[in-house]
Amino acid sequence: MKKTRYLTGITTTGTPHLGNYVGAIRPAIEASQDPNIESFYFLADYHAIIKCHDPEQIKQSSREIAATWLALGLNTDNSVFYRQSDVPEIMELAWVLTCMTAKGLMNRAHAYKGAVQENVEKDNSDPDKGITMGLFSYPVLMSADILMFGAEKIPVGKDQIQHVEMARDIAQRFNHHFGETFTLPEFVVDDNVALLSGLDGRKMSKSYHNTIPLFDTEKKLKKSINKIKTNLLEPGEPKDASDSTVFDIWEAFATPEQVQYMRDQFAQGIAWGQAKKELLGLINDQIKDARERYVELMADPAFIESELQKGAEKARQQSAPMLKKVREAIGIVSIT
Repeated sequence: MKKTRYLTGITTTGTPHLGNYVGAIRPAIEASQDPNIESFYFLADYHAIIKCHDPEQIKQSSREIAATWLALGLNTDNSVFYRQSDVPEIMELAWVLTCMTAKGLMNRAHAYKGAVQENVEKDNSDPDKGITMGLFSYPVLMSADILMFGAEKIPVGKDQIQHVEMARDIAQRFNHHFGETFTLPEFVVDDNVALLSGLDGRKMSKSYHNTIPLFDTEKKLKKSINKIKTNLLEPGEPKDASDSTVFDIWEAFATPEQVQYMRDQFAQGIAWGQAKKELLGLINDQIKDARERYVELMADPAFIESELQKGAEKARQQSAPMLKKVREAIGIVSIT
């Protein structure tokens, strides 16, 4: 039976946190164990330089992200786990697609429009101030990531749906001009995937500086959890589970029985300190083995690199023939 091909990219600009884990890493690793799914996971290091110009940060983030996925049990035998920059065909395809992409389509990209709007609100005389071609063309590179491997399903958050639709538009335009070459991708949004709140109650994001690092030491994890914003209700006063970051994170890690237990505790007025103590225990029990493995992997970069190179080799077995097909389609071939 033909496997369905999924593809997911992870930008190498930060340290994985609890929100990354429950929102993207955990479901992706589960998919890597599914014999009916062919999964492609890559470190999007060329995407990282759109906003990050600190080489040490990108290098460290690449190492941390790769170690995290491996520590959590990514099955690299049943998936392709690679670094974007190790597959040069992607960048060549990005240029070819750039030449087929209407500027008007890029003008409508949310990230670009948001940057322009920010300049307008700041009364900058140039609405494009500080905007690089990397930011403007980001959807084209993402399209190359997707189309290179014939990915059929692209798991994304709702804020990324537009980019998959753009990849589909670009593929259709290429196919119209040069014949059927690319698979048309579809976005997959799992409404059951948890979106965690951060320390301040907003969405957990490194942009808000409100994250809880996934593999901090137990002592640091405790310190982060104790910083979670709560209201002033005293012990014994009933608390609203639907409006609590503590409960939100608990629910993302707990079984249905544990969720009901904590819901009852909230109704009975559990003290915030006790609720945070139990949350620490719940999370720590689930990640402590992986955290130990993560520490081992961070001390063994050669193994991480070997896994990435293994993935790159598998990826290039797909990318090289696809690029040859694209070149032939557009007329870049040997003259003999």
